[in-house]
Amino acid sequence: MERTKKGNLKTLSSADIQTLSSMLVTRANLAAALGQQYGGDRDIYQALGYPTILEYVDYTTRYTRQDIAKAIIDRPVKATWQGDLEVIETLDAEKTTFEKEWQQLDWDLGLKTVLSKVDRLSGLGRYGVLFLGLDDVSNNEGFAKPVKSGKRQLKYIKPLGEGNAKISTYEENPTNARYGMPLLYDVEVMDAPSKVSKQIKVHYTRMIHLIDDGLQSEVYGIPRLEAVFNRLMDLEKLVGGDAEMFWRGARPGYQGKLDENYQMTDAARAILQDQVDEYENNLRRIFVNEGMDLKALETQISDPKNHVDIQLQMISAVTGIPKRILTGSERGELSSGQDANEWKTYVQARREDHAEPNIIRPFIERLIELKILTNPKDGYYRIKWLDLFSISEKERVEIGKARANALREYTYNPMAEEIIPPAAFLEFFLGLSAGQIELIGKMRDEGLTEEEKERMREIKEILNPAPIPKEGTEGTEGKNDEPVQRTK
Repeated sequence: MERTKKGNLKTLSSADIQTLSSMLVTRANLAAALGQQYGGDRDIYQALGYPTILEYVDYTTRYTRQDIAKAIIDRPVKATWQGDLEVIETLDAEKTTFEKEWQQLDWDLGLKTVLSKVDRLSGLGRYGVLFLGLDDVSNNEGFAKPVKSGKRQLKYIKPLGEGNAKISTYEENPTNARYGMPLLYDVEVMDAPSKVSKQIKVHYTRMIHLIDDGLQSEVYGIPRLEAVFNRLMDLEKLVGGDAEMFWRGARPGYQGKLDENYQMTDAARAILQDQVDEYENNLRRIFVNEGMDLKALETQISDPKNHVDIQLQMISAVTGIPKRILTGSERGELSSGQDANEWKTYVQARREDHAEPNIIRPFIERLIELKILTNPKDGYYRIKWLDLFSISEKERVEIGKARANALREYTYNPMAEEIIPPAAFLEFFLGLSAGQIELIGKMRDEGLTEEEKERMREIKEILNPAPIPKEGTEGTEGKNDEPVQRTK
């Protein structure tokens, strides 16, 4: 059932029912084929307890309750959006109108935080949306209407996931450029007076629809947990089973054997039962009894580390997140330079291939369309992120120390300049740019007095004397390119 423009319920036609039935049957057939082997004689999914159909609530439950599932969603997003985010129109020091308006919006609404939240939500389900609170709406019914033309003001932004912004109707006109795209959403909001959530209709012009990994659809992406859902279930079995195994197996059980000539009374049996209950459920470690020989059973505890590592390796392979990053062991002495570089490369690629084209630019383009942001000159702007590959303060100090040692060794050898000129040493051995070398020379010259400069020239001539002229060349300075020995 759906509503007409007048708000009345519209009955589905036979063609609509046929289409819906076909979609449900196709989906059911695909789900049933999962895990089938030997012509259907073996169903691995059923044997291992894997679900064949996954819903949005399955992903949100995993994200909320399972540590690794939360890390799969959060770690790439946090790394992607770390540091300052700037939108730049020109490289001039003076900010343009476009840059000032973006900066003010960021200050008022916390744009980076909002965009990072919708990044999580769009990957947790099949899509996420940015609900734009504009100044042309005075009541809840106004959200269902298209945005009014003219310059609009953005009052608020709400990032919503698939569960709180369900698609109500789609564009059905095949001649429309948005054919098959969402037309109206059912958005769940909290009613302030009653403090009860309710649904409101929201027109697509007030939404920015965002997806991640849209293989064939512009409306629905692939949830980030879908491909690893079975592995997440396996991890729950291994980690939870390990804890249960330790709880039951670390404290040994006991086998009791009555003496042949001992007759246990009801009172003795009750006392023994109380001791067993206290041992099992409390902290009793000693049994006091008579007529029975108690023998401790051997504990059976195995290390699940190898099995857990296999699951983590599989998850790492699918998600692209290095295992050290996934398990949180990238800090301190456990860090791996290779993993760190791979992770930075992954995050940089995620910024360029997903965050910019799929989140930031659609958001900016919509704001320009609504005249909330001034259209930049020539329509050009760029996104400036924190440089992931910049060296740390510790690395900077180590590099400076190594360069200072190399420079000291170079200046101690009077013949070093004959072999390698100073400018070449600074460029090729210390790794300085031409601009840096020029700046160093300028700073050095400005800091020296005339007396110190003269003294440096004298030292240079002593260390690097001009060659003695050949016989018959006196007074021929400048002729035949032969140098003449000068004396002071």
